[in-house]
Amino acid sequence: MSAASPANEGVEEEALGKAYDLRLLARLWPYVRPYRREVALTLLLFVPIFLLEAAPAWIVKSGIDRVVAEVGAASVAVGERAGGASPLSGFGRFVESIFSFVDEPPTGWSIGGWLALVYVIVTVALGVLQYAYQVLMAATGQRAMRDLRRHVFDHLESLEMAYFDRIPVGRLVTRATNDVENVAEMFAQGLVALVTDVIKMVGYALVLFLLSPKLALWAFAIVPVLAFAAFVFRLKVREAFREVRVRIARINTTIQESVTGMKVVQLFGRETRNMAEFDAMNADHRDSWHKSIRYDSLLFATIEVATGVTMAVIIGVGTGLAEVGIMYVFIDYMQRFFMPLRDLSAKYSVMQSAMAGAERIFQVLDTQPRVRDAARQAPEGDPALRGCVEFEHVWFAYGDKVGRADDEIDWVLRDVSFRVAPGEKVAFVGATGAGKTTIIKLLTRLYDVDRGRVLVDGVDVRQIPQQDLRRRIATVLQDVFLFSGTLARNIALGRADLDETAIRRAARAVEADRFIERLPRGFETDVLERGANFSTGQRQILSFARALAHGAHVLVLDEATSAIDTETEAAIQRGIQVLMEGKTAIAIAHRLSTIRDVDRIHVLAGGRLVESGSHEALLAAGGHYARLYRLQSEREREGLAHARPA
Repeated sequence: MSAASPANEGVEEEALGKAYDLRLLARLWPYVRPYRREVALTLLLFVPIFLLEAAPAWIVKSGIDRVVAEVGAASVAVGERAGGASPLSGFGRFVESIFSFVDEPPTGWSIGGWLALVYVIVTVALGVLQYAYQVLMAATGQRAMRDLRRHVFDHLESLEMAYFDRIPVGRLVTRATNDVENVAEMFAQGLVALVTDVIKMVGYALVLFLLSPKLALWAFAIVPVLAFAAFVFRLKVREAFREVRVRIARINTTIQESVTGMKVVQLFGRETRNMAEFDAMNADHRDSWHKSIRYDSLLFATIEVATGVTMAVIIGVGTGLAEVGIMYVFIDYMQRFFMPLRDLSAKYSVMQSAMAGAERIFQVLDTQPRVRDAARQAPEGDPALRGCVEFEHVWFAYGDKVGRADDEIDWVLRDVSFRVAPGEKVAFVGATGAGKTTIIKLLTRLYDVDRGRVLVDGVDVRQIPQQDLRRRIATVLQDVFLFSGTLARNIALGRADLDETAIRRAARAVEADRFIERLPRGFETDVLERGANFSTGQRQILSFARALAHGAHVLVLDEATSAIDTETEAAIQRGIQVLMEGKTAIAIAHRLSTIRDVDRIHVLAGGRLVESGSHEALLAAGGHYARLYRLQSEREREGLAHARPA
């Protein structure tokens, strides 16, 4: 199973626990830059939105000062007793002059009705602008993340197979989906909201200080306490969020392993034990969430208390210091000032997930492919050698070999050399782990050799563009993979130059048309996930049709008949003999009975080529091949004896 271990997942999450990183934001900017006009428009929309959010308080103030005239008069008298000057600063009088138009309703309108109409107009305008703002920002973020996801997917396709040997599939899928979505949510809800909230808080504080510095000092006296509480909250909740991510990573790993291995779980009666392990992990996840919820609730309660205390201070101090309308403005703006702090936990969570997701994404993007096309490509090769394959003193081992001596490396192939002439049919046999499949991987350049050379038509495969090389070689693997879509699409694999006639001809050659035409929709039959609606033998036959339709000079069969019955195998062999006339065929097989008719058999043992020759010659030599053939024949006879009815 390819899932990472819980320990590894935990280490990764611990290492990627940054909540905010300007370096990562700088790396995300190239994906946003093509949409900088939309970003600029979004920032421009913020200005009228802020003004419209601030306007309702002044509309209500005008109503209070006008309708409750006696309260206003009393406030003025207080001001005169305090020194005969208006309690408003010059800025306050300037703002009052801007909103003076609401003080004089049109003819026939009452002051209350007029102020109510203006309030509704402002609210509707604010709603329209906020809708446009949110849609524009979310759309911009999604466009940028579409480009990022495309880049991640394209980069994954360029990585060599060794990378996928090391990294679990589920983790890579998460990088291109969940992690990208987390970054997109940061643009729509986290980063932008965080920046605009800070600007709004500064704006409201600035307005209040300009209106009445003395009252503002009293109103903001508790803010330093809140700042300290937010700082402590940041430290505590960061650790809580990290624990939550580690626990959910373990849960995901367990679910992936259990679902993937469900057949083994049920056959060996492991359901109860699996459930017990899952319950323990689920409980740990619950406890971690409880910790973060406690911190979040404590912050929310602290802000609520601070808001109430601030309102009390404004009422207590402002009664003898400012007009009733100004006091209302202070109350309204201070409530708006504290509002972003209430959502701090949600925004922090978004930023935390986005930054961790961004770092994981860039870990993938920073991985450079080890198998690359050469800067200077070789010529096409000798046309007279179409389908010629050569291995020259090839050494290869999986895994990291940097700084290791030869005797410390587990070599899979050791000094292997052979030549397959155009049109020749050869087979490789040997015990499991002898290096048979590795030869195919090196030929198709899924991996690069450590020493020696692999040549196709006289050209080193490292000098041939990978796409061109793989067009010359059609491969049928032991584990057949069918994509979702129609049967015709699975045979053509998206090649536009393969029409329906070519697809049907390839299927007919391997006699796949026998079961395809019995299907209600024939070649248009939909393939379920992993080809679940076809038998193993049918999937392998379809892979033969796919390889034959590919039309390459070299056909590679990697134990491709291992799950096909004798009758089906005979039909496939007939199709291969007809369509591969004059082309090179390389077969890897455990069943030695399937390769008697090849031109040459190469025997691998311990990573070395120990024998080569025809079936008859190798049997006569009495070496490795003869021993393998004798043992396999005995097992087949024993199998037939057990299968024969008594």
